[in-house]
Amino acid sequence: MDKINTHYEESEKTYETEGPKLPSPRVKMRFCHGKFRVFGHYVHAQFLLLALFEFMLLTLLSYLVHLSFAVVDQSVPSFFANSASILLPPVLLSFNLAAMGLYDTRQRQRLVGVLSRLVVATFFGISIAIGINYFFPHTYSGYAVLPVTALASLAGLILIRTLFYSFVDGKVLRRRVLVLGAGKSASYIDNLRRQSDMRGVNLLGFIQLDNAGKSGISAEKLVSPGDCLCAYGLRNDVDEIVIALDDRRLKLPIKELLDCRMSGIDIIDMLDFFERERGLIQLDLLYPGWLIFAKGFSPDAFRTLKKRIVDLCVGLVLLVVFSPFMLLTTLAILLESRGKGSVLYRQQRVGRNGVVFNVIKFRSMRSDAEADGKAQWAKKDDSRVTRVGNFIRKYRLDELPQLWNVLVGDMSIVGPRPERPEFVSKLSHLNSLYDERHRLSPGVTGWAQLCYPYGASDEDSIQKLQYDLYYIKNHSVFLDMYILIQTVEVVLFKKGSR
Repeated sequence: MDKINTHYEESEKTYETEGPKLPSPRVKMRFCHGKFRVFGHYVHAQFLLLALFEFMLLTLLSYLVHLSFAVVDQSVPSFFANSASILLPPVLLSFNLAAMGLYDTRQRQRLVGVLSRLVVATFFGISIAIGINYFFPHTYSGYAVLPVTALASLAGLILIRTLFYSFVDGKVLRRRVLVLGAGKSASYIDNLRRQSDMRGVNLLGFIQLDNAGKSGISAEKLVSPGDCLCAYGLRNDVDEIVIALDDRRLKLPIKELLDCRMSGIDIIDMLDFFERERGLIQLDLLYPGWLIFAKGFSPDAFRTLKKRIVDLCVGLVLLVVFSPFMLLTTLAILLESRGKGSVLYRQQRVGRNGVVFNVIKFRSMRSDAEADGKAQWAKKDDSRVTRVGNFIRKYRLDELPQLWNVLVGDMSIVGPRPERPEFVSKLSHLNSLYDERHRLSPGVTGWAQLCYPYGASDEDSIQKLQYDLYYIKNHSVFLDMYILIQTVEVVLFKKGSR
């Protein structure tokens, strides 16, 4: 250790006497590389540009279809005069593409999965457009225009997506990242294998500071920057250096890192790296100092007011839209049970600030599901679930009565899912941060529900806590709307249901 410190002290003296000979830094458009924040949430540059490009393509195709039908009808269409009918299909199609998770960096579907989502998005988008045509005749442009627009749009989207996944996805617009550290902490980054976790990252290698320490990284992934870290970074076009040290008492090469920072190379902590790339707070690496000084986790009265207004508006709209489904679900439960037992199921859950409330759901299990009085996790192929219950759980119809909990203020549309007091007591002992989930009102849907499959154990709940902490740290109306839109894919494709 003394040798390492002496080495960096000598390096700093060299800087002071001779001055560093650094390559000229290049000005780069960093916002076009990897992920960047939008209203507190990280979005991927390549998917944002894909969404913009696809919207432009869909608008062009819609205009060309309108133009071709106008020529047949011997009329001269004006883009501005017919903007409502021209823009309606691309707007609805773009919204449905987002709802199908096709702009989500966590999307891991293969070609068949992507194609099925494109077809579903196109079908729903055009169906909604037809409904709008019926209620707003000024958007109507002919009975054949929308079907032709749908076919042209689907063909265009398939072509664009094929080119995107072949030449763009995970190949361009990536941050060139160097990791300072090669121990156990750095191995967490090395173990990120899924494309969805490393889409925006080009990992150049790891620098081992403590040569006497045990390396958790294979030798071929270690790099030696030589005498000047900054010069190495500029020569190799490094965008970012991630600090990933096991022993935080190890003396950092402060002078060299400062030179890197002032030369345009970002320096970030590995917890910030995981928050950005995986959308979670990595509990295994968490230390109190990061929580204390990290941005976010700030109670904001105005943000709370906005969230409540959104909850009331969205809750009322969803209650009206899904009322027919709620009526059909009620009838199905009554028919299956032959009028015996209750339709609704009330269960105690822990809400904001630890206050216990009764959550309302459609009954999906037998009335004697917990006859012994012991709280149990729902299991895969649970024998307690009824036939109707199995269907409504797959499509989350059993959650619809919770809209009443939203309207009365017990819950929010988006937030950490509420757990039973028995589970909360146990999980709080497993991890002291579990109680932090109760800083916000629990939600009907949430970030953890999008990012992690159905949890049916203590271990799953602690894993989901990482995503809940990310939401608590970064929640906003933008993130709530993003989660709400993404929930459509979860429901339609029965992701994480049990």
